[in-house]
Amino acid sequence: MRCHYCEEAAAFAAEKDGLKVGLCTEHFQERMEELTDSAELAELEEQLDVNRTE
Repeated sequence: MRCHYCEEAAAFAAEKDGLKVGLCTEHFQERMEELTDSAELAELEEQLDVNRTE
């Protein structure tokens, strides 16, 4: 499987509703950084009642 954004081999893959998308390490890290700062992630954490211990 190839990365959705470039031609590198996919290191990670996600599947939803029968659609599978691959990401290379670089693009996976970029997407994770975007998610870290997103309102969607904060909402999901609230829905899941995520507790962090340090």
